[in-house]
This record gives sequence, C-alpha cells and structure tokens, in this order.
Amino acid sequence: MDTQEFKSNPKTAYLAAEFDRLTHELSRVLELKESDPSLAELAEEEWVQLESQRQTLLEQMQEILAPVTDGPEDEPVAVVMEFRAGAGGNEANIFAGDLARMYMRYAEAKGWEVKVLDPNLESIEVTGRGVYSALQYETGVHRVQRIPVTEKSGRIHTSTASVAILPIRKFPKFELNPADVQMEFSRSGGAGGQNVNKVETAVRLVHIPTGLEVRAQSERSQKANRDKAMQILAAKLESYEEEKAAAEHAAHRKSQIGTGSRSEKIRTYNFTQDRVSDHRIKESWHNIESILEGNIDDMLETLKVKANEAETA
Repeated sequence: MDTQEFKSNPKTAYLAAEFDRLTHELSRVLELKESDPSLAELAEEEWVQLESQRQTLLEQMQEILAPVTDGPEDEPVAVVMEFRAGAGGNEANIFAGDLARMYMRYAEAKGWEVKVLDPNLESIEVTGRGVYSALQYETGVHRVQRIPVTEKSGRIHTSTASVAILPIRKFPKFELNPADVQMEFSRSGGAGGQNVNKVETAVRLVHIPTGLEVRAQSERSQKANRDKAMQILAAKLESYEEEKAAAEHAAHRKSQIGTGSRSEKIRTYNFTQDRVSDHRIKESWHNIESILEGNIDDMLETLKVKANEAETA
C-alpha cells in the first residue's frame, strides 16, 4: 500500500512510520511461517495481531485526513480543565482542589463523563454534548477570601487559583508537526496495584517552538497516553494562539468576557459575605457552599447570555 500521502502530512507522519514498520514485520513473519512449518501456528497468531494493529493505524490516519466540516462536527467533543494554585501558599492549593471538585460535581450532575488525568487533581477531562459551550468562559484567575481552618486569630486570607479550559476537538485546529515535538516516556506515578511503575506508559511531550509541555499517564498503554498527550498539546496550542490574538486585539474586542487569558482575574468567592462575584459582568450570587457543591448552572447561563449580548451589540 502507498503511504506517501500519510508520510507527507505532518498530522499523520508519525503514524505512517509506525505503519511501515508493522508492514516490514508482517513480511518477516510471513517468511518465517513459510520457512519453518513448526512455527507456522505461532507465526499465524503474530501475523493476525500485527495486521490488526496495522489496520487500526490506517483507520486513524484516514480519520485524521478526512475533510473537516463546519458546524457540529467542528465542535469540541471534550474539554481538559487545568487547575493551578496561585498566590496564597497551602490555602491556594486547597482552593484549586475545591474548584476541581466543584466542576466535577457539576459535570457529573449534567451526565457528562469525567476522567481525572493526574493523581494531584491538577487536570481533568470532561466529555459530553455541549461541554465546551457551558464551560468556555471559566478560563482565568479565581480568587477566594475566607478564614482558613488553621487560622487561629480568625483573619481572612486571600488566595488564588487559575483555571484553563482546553477544547479537545475531533479535528484539531492546530496542525502539529511531529518534528516540533519532543517525546519522553516514563513510569506512571500515583497510588495503584502491583503493576504500577513497572512499565513506562507515561508520556511527556514538549512543543519545542513554544516550550509548552504535556504529560499523560491516565491511560493503560503507552500508545493511548501518547494519543491523549497529542490531543491535549493540540488543545494547548489552540488556546495559546487564541490568547495571543486576544491580547493583540484587546482594545477592539466587543466582549470582555471572552475565553481570555488564564492570568485575568475573573471571579471572587467571598465566604464571609456568602457571595460569588464575577468581575467581567458585575454580577453576584449567594449560597457559596451550594455553588462549590457544583450548583453553577445559573452562573454559567448568565455568563453565556451576557457574552451573546455583548457580541451582538
């Protein structure tokens, strides 16, 4: 089979190389089968496995190069949410975890699939219809004002955590050139059974031109983690390019809600006043404990309406 089309396209070049390797392996197994009848049965089993892998690669390459259509097919099929502690020491770490759990509870109530991507709860993947539309405005710095459990004097402590929403698309907008990606493999970390840390299934990718990096270790195989990391890296690059464009044209943006920068302060959670305030639309909501339990439908819907109004004004 001619794989030149796949080899010449940066999106499928690394898969085409693996396809050719499997093709050579198939030839080797076929020769072994014909030259040594005593190994024919084993060779046949290996041939079936290799051919299955080869067909899977072929289907992946054909899917990647399939024409991209506008509309629902171009909508993100999932999002990766990243949570990073900011200013405030250990309280910031606690708050980042609170935010992660808030969004997880919200997603589970919506019937979406939630997958934790790392043992420290710094990133999760949420899959479901309408997930990006609902969460797209959550990127930015979230601030909390409350009295920490360990604060004996009762002083209010202010800390921050950043949230980033990375859209995972069936057909990524950003074209990744494998030559620009540095790949490393290591053993997965975290709690687990006796097989944990025995196989190098964790994958770390670095996009050389931008320095952006991604680590994936939630899947069971090295290949699955590599594919997941490539998806997330493409999403990060899309977000990176959009942030650059938004910064360059900030003065001309109709809406200041946007999917803006992860360094922009967007919301404050004030426990002493039992109030959550969104600084972009100057709106507030009460019952903060309920909000942190995932009851954020009203808040997200208000943001969506305000964004639409600003865009059409």
